[in-house]
Order: sequence, then structure tokens, then C-alpha cells
Amino acid sequence: MRSARSVTKLAACTASILALTVASLGSVALAQDAAPAADASAAPAPASRANPLSESVAAVVNDDIISSYDLMQRMRLLMVTSGMQPTQENLPQLEQEALRSLIDEHVQMQELRRVEKAQKITIISTDQEVQEQIQDIAKGNNMTAEQLTQQLAAQGVGIDTWKAQIRADSSWQAWISGRYGSRLRIGDDQIKAFERRQAEAASKPQYQVSEVFIDAQRVGGMEVAENGAKQLITQMQQGAPFPAVARQFSASPTAANGGDAGWISPGEMPPEVDAVLEQLRPGQLSAPVPVRDGVYILYLRDKRSGAKTALVDLKQVAVALPKDAPQAQVDAANKLLVDLKPKITSCDTLEATAGKVDGVVAGDLGEAEITDLAPAFQEAANTLKVGQVSDPIRTDAGLHLIAVCGKRQSGAQAPTHDQIENRLRGQQLALISKRYLRDLRNSATIETR
Repeated sequence: MRSARSVTKLAACTASILALTVASLGSVALAQDAAPAADASAAPAPASRANPLSESVAAVVNDDIISSYDLMQRMRLLMVTSGMQPTQENLPQLEQEALRSLIDEHVQMQELRRVEKAQKITIISTDQEVQEQIQDIAKGNNMTAEQLTQQLAAQGVGIDTWKAQIRADSSWQAWISGRYGSRLRIGDDQIKAFERRQAEAASKPQYQVSEVFIDAQRVGGMEVAENGAKQLITQMQQGAPFPAVARQFSASPTAANGGDAGWISPGEMPPEVDAVLEQLRPGQLSAPVPVRDGVYILYLRDKRSGAKTALVDLKQVAVALPKDAPQAQVDAANKLLVDLKPKITSCDTLEATAGKVDGVVAGDLGEAEITDLAPAFQEAANTLKVGQVSDPIRTDAGLHLIAVCGKRQSGAQAPTHDQIENRLRGQQLALISKRYLRDLRNSATIETR
């Protein structure tokens, strides 16, 4: 439990954190989102370490001390690398997440050192390997490692804080992959079962989703998880990049990819998530979605119909006529469109051609499933080839010429055998890592103050 001293410590440092000018470096650096390179000559010198005599103990993990300075630095790193702006409301969440991540990293590094000593092998990333990762991140953002380091310093984050996070994460992932990756056997029966599920889902809607998952057990219960999700949503609505937030706060294996879960079909995620995805439109961010063991935040990037659904891209030229228009008026409109039809040589010139004729309007109907079209249009959409124009079609709204500008079957190409195998192996390794870390935490002596 956090003591009164811990709460007092947080209140005392609130003013200094709120005074930080937090730029979008999180989306710049660890998230690897594009941003202009900084002027290295203009960057201030790295922030000096706080007076050691003024530091207090934030936590003890198996006799390893996490100081208040370490906690403050990690909070700043979280803000910078997630693009979150510090507020009075989200500072407690940032403190809790920073402390949890520091505790996890200490437990992981202690285990790795134990294994290195027992097995006389090298697991922990060297200084050179960590520097190479920083250089790769900087290169991905059109920067040098020095510029990236100076931008961190400009936000009050010491480079050692970031290096420690990179070292712990890369070393742990390498250990899990090295120890368990070669032992995992993805059988043909598992791959065939995956392929069957994919085939069954082919005719269902598919959603391209990014996710943040907050593990209720890790953060201290469902209420804490839901409140944390609300804070993150507020920050993303105010401009924090979703991928950067996912990398720092999500407990899902997709966090490493900025929360990108790819294309999913109904049934692949909890029913509560499926119900929300049905209601979202592309580009929308969900409210918190509670499930059995935590809370999701979903961002729907795109949506498509099942692979067995035919889609058609249509444009139209129309003459407005009431349902009860006199036959003479209908005949005149029909002749107008019949005469116009040969002049429409392509979808690209349809609007311009129709615009030269008085009494007609033209427009793009967009792409739609053929089965969703009005009955009068379905036959034309089914029978016409791309580039062809229908004869006049009568509806209650008027007379229409329909031009078919494109046709396709929705859905993506099925994944290959190797892609399925790699995906299943990645899922199993993520579960192994989660259970391994959970057992280490449970057996560790952890005291927070």
C-alpha cells in the first residue's frame, strides 16, 4: 500500500512536473512517428541529477532501491514518450504506472542476472547494443542519436533513464524468445484450426483495430483500470498519439507495435469488444470497454465487409421527378437521359458532361455492397461491367443513369502458412512472458513507501 509519505512526495513534486513543457517527443522517439529534427546546437545541457541527500525511497524490490528521483524521471519519460500533457488529474495515474514499470523492470533484471550467473551466459543487452537501438530509433525519425538525447534532456529526462528502460525491455524479450522460442512447436492442427476460423469469418465484417488494454489485476482492480482508461482517452482526444500511449500503457502484446491489432473478425476478441466495434465508424475512438480481466480502449482505423461480399463503386446522373409525375414529363426526362448516355465516355468525365445539360444533376454515390443498394439499382450493378452506363432507371425520386466505376470482392488475401505460424508463436511467447513475470512478482519482496 502507498503510505502517506508517498502521497506527500507526489504533491510536493506536482508543481515541477506541471511546469514542464511536454512536447510530442513520445511520438517522436520511442513511438517512431515522424517529427522535425531538433537543432542540436540549440538544445540545453542534460538536466543534472537531483541532490542525492534530498532523495527518498519510493520502493524496495528484493533489496534493490527505487528512489524518488528514479520515479520522477520515469514519470517524465512516460509523459514525453506518450505525448501526454501533465494535469492534476492524471499525475496519480502517471505515478502509479511509472512505479509499476520500474518494479517490473527491477524484477526482470534481477532474474536475468541470476540466470547469467547460474548458466554463465550473456543475456543483458550491452551498452553498445542499447546505443544501436537508440540510433535506429533516431534514424527512424530523421534525427541523430545526439539530437534525440538532447531533446530528452530538454524535457528534463536523463538519458540513463531511457537507456535503462530499453535495456530491460530488449534483454527480457531476448531471454523469453531465446529460452522458449525454439521449444515452441506450432502444429499443423493449430494452423488448420486457425485457417478454419479465418474461412468461417470471411463473410463477416472485419475491423482494422488499434487497442490499449489495461490489465485490472496489474493496476489494482477494475475501478482503477476504468479510471485510468478515461484519463488516457482524454489525453488522446487532446492530441496524445494513440501508438505512443499504447506503447507505454497497454498490457497487450500489441503494445510493442503501437497497439496495432491488425484486421480482426467477430469472435476473435471478447463479446463486449465485438459489440462496440459494430457501433464505431472508422476514425472513432471508443469509450472504455470493460471485460472480464481489464479494460480496452479501441481505435477503429478501417472497416470492411466479408470477403464474399461484392462491392460496387457508382456514379449517377438524375432528373428529379415526383412519384406521380405526368407521363409526358417522364417521357421527356427519359429522352433527355437517353440522348445524354452516349456522351458519357468515362466515370472521370461524367459530372462535367452532365453539367452541360440543363435539368440534370450528377454525383458520386461512392462504394457500397450491392445487396445494400435500392432494388432498382441492384440489377444494373450486377449486370453492368466497369465503365458501362445503365439505361434510365425509374425510382420514386426521378429517373437515373447509373455508371459502374469499379467492382471488387471485399476482404484481404488469406495469410500464408508461415504468417499464421509466426502469429501463433508470437501469441504464445507473449503469454509465457506474462506468466513468467507474474510469478516473479508474486515471489518477490516488494515494498512501496
